[in-house]
Amino acid sequence: MHKFVVLYPPQPDHEAFKSYYVETHVPLASRIPGVKAMRYSFDVATVAGDAPFACVFEAEFEDGAAFGAAMGSPEGQATAADVANFAKVAPTILHYPVTEAT
Repeated sequence: MHKFVVLYPPQPDHEAFKSYYVETHVPLASRIPGVKAMRYSFDVATVAGDAPFACVFEAEFEDGAAFGAAMGSPEGQATAADVANFAKVAPTILHYPVTEAT
């Protein structure tokens, strides 16, 4: 499995960010081909309390090749380009292969 994670820091207008994210960006992201699962949360905290992030998004792909194809697709490109429309403070974007622990 290959995981894609986007960590959004606090934004100048959290309510506008949240509204656009839920109503526009998530539906756009849901059209990316090859996504096995995706989820997000605005209720982000550390074990010690507040977190430096206002929103976390994660998606799972079969493998790195599926992730690369998805992000290179027209839907993946459109979703990536859309981030500038609502995230006034740039997110941290991670992707990595996942190894099951035994």
